[in-house]
Amino acid sequence: MCSTPLESLPPPPAVADGAAVCPCCGQAAPEPLRPSLEQWQQWFGTAVVRKLGLFRMPPDLRLSVLVPAYNEHRTIAEIIRRIRAVAIAKEIIVVDDGSSDGTRQLLEAMQGQPDLRIFFHPQNRGKGAALRTAMMHAAGDIVLIQDADLEYDPDEYPQLIRPIVEGNADVVFGTRFISDGPHRVLYYWHFVANRMLTLFSNLFTGLNVSDMETCFKVFRREVIQAIAPTLKENQFGIEPELTAKVARRRYRVFEMGISYSGRTYEDGKKIGFRDAIRAIWCILRYWRWD
Repeated sequence: MCSTPLESLPPPPAVADGAAVCPCCGQAAPEPLRPSLEQWQQWFGTAVVRKLGLFRMPPDLRLSVLVPAYNEHRTIAEIIRRIRAVAIAKEIIVVDDGSSDGTRQLLEAMQGQPDLRIFFHPQNRGKGAALRTAMMHAAGDIVLIQDADLEYDPDEYPQLIRPIVEGNADVVFGTRFISDGPHRVLYYWHFVANRMLTLFSNLFTGLNVSDMETCFKVFRREVIQAIAPTLKENQFGIEPELTAKVARRRYRVFEMGISYSGRTYEDGKKIGFRDAIRAIWCILRYWRWD
């Protein structure tokens, strides 16, 4: 089930003379018709509107999308295109983490584009280090993490930010395990390791998340401002570190189901067994100390 900002809905179908058609009476309207949330609720009922995921987007809301990138020359241009296609006001902050496959050159050619801010690490330091750099420059009301590969779909941003927009959440995790969206079937032992690490994390944090290692983590700006200066992990340990620090500060955490198009190691997947061992250490380390 997707969430849809009302502002992104198209007008109803037009009749032959180009006028919009009212969905209630079927008569032509002189101007394009964009019903309000209250009108949708009046026509179809609050329960149906909630199920459709319709909600009101604040007109001045701005999203910061953080994109850590390392050797992603095959996907970096496409993921930026997909992020731009989402009908939400946003800034895109890309950090090239010492790429050596041509990613840096592609990003250098994009510099100066008004919605895109690009930063370069002279050498590879890891996803956590790239995210810390991006967080330092995030100015949006909501901050969202997006990997540079194509495993996670930017079209799902509206449903991910909805609990924050509606004032119910401080942090949202996009979970791959409670969604009816499409999922590519890949590595069984990765699934097992993810489940075990999530369970282990939950035992210490007291949270009940279903996908601690998810890329899609979304925060109110104030949460990032509080946590970012304390972050220490340079590699994939950033995921359990963020989770532990969100839990220790008692932020309100929601989960939203997402689709997932996982990639193989041949496609460029980077996380491995050593990262799982490091994650266990990070869960223990950041459960109690910053």
